[in-house]
Amino acid sequence: MIYGAPVWVRAMEKNCNRTLYSRVQRLMNIKTATAYRTTSNDALCILTGNASVELKTEEAANIYRITKDRQNQLLDHETDHQDWTHPADTVRITEQNETTEHTIHVYTDGSKTEQGVGSGIAIYVNNKLTHQIKHILNIRCSNNQAEQTAILKALHALETINLDNNTHEQSRYLQIAR
Repeated sequence: MIYGAPVWVRAMEKNCNRTLYSRVQRLMNIKTATAYRTTSNDALCILTGNASVELKTEEAANIYRITKDRQNQLLDHETDHQDWTHPADTVRITEQNETTEHTIHVYTDGSKTEQGVGSGIAIYVNNKLTHQIKHILNIRCSNNQAEQTAILKALHALETINLDNNTHEQSRYLQIAR
């Protein structure tokens, strides 16, 4: 379908030509995917694993142009090991010595039972429990929504933690219900 694409790729700039090629590709994709006629062309391309004809023609034309410009050069060629760059010349490793070390562990959970839906968060700073947060969610929420809410609320709670001193601005037990 894309035979000779470098020659006629400019014809794809016209909408009527793009439509013509898309129709042909669509018919092939419908048969391949055994899909309904109402399925969009983009969805059919995804289902069949084929790129759209527009992308394929542009790709073929670009590859042709690149290889044509480099007729005397090899695209993949061997080089002598003397020409290789040494990793130490390109990668710099810097170490910093900090006197204070803060370890934060965050545990989240969300659940849905017959009694309700909720999520909970426990935050440990330097192996000490500093925050316990629970959220009661609407009964229509799913277990995945409860899990994701717990993660989101944990990230918001982490913004309030003050690591410069041992006292935290918020109380040890927080309870938020929405």
